[in-house]
Amino acid sequence: MAKTILIVDDSQSMRQLVKMTLTGAGHQVLEACDGRDALTKLTGQKINLIISDVNMPNLDGIGLVKAVKARNEYRFTPIIMLTTESEQSKKAEGQAAGARAWIVKPFQPQTLLAAVEKLMG
Repeated sequence: MAKTILIVDDSQSMRQLVKMTLTGAGHQVLEACDGRDALTKLTGQKINLIISDVNMPNLDGIGLVKAVKARNEYRFTPIIMLTTESEQSKKAEGQAAGARAWIVKPFQPQTLLAAVEKLMG
């Protein structure tokens, strides 16, 4: 059965690349251009996974993770950070907020799909 994944990135080309990777594997994809936009898309429907950038305008990825985890209906939704940030301190901040995986751009599609499958089981 197709899973629904929310992609959050301020780069349209990165959203397209991730979307192609995920739809090619049979998933349904929703897109948001930043954390604030992502929160408007979380209207109670089932979201199986969120993939988010860290550095975005309006609401960054770490702030988004905290906001998602504060919502009862999404607090158990796994979140992957897909970002250019590779510093251990940023990873630790993301993990403390509730992110389950951290993938550094540029990424290999197979690496992303493996993380997606592992977290959605």
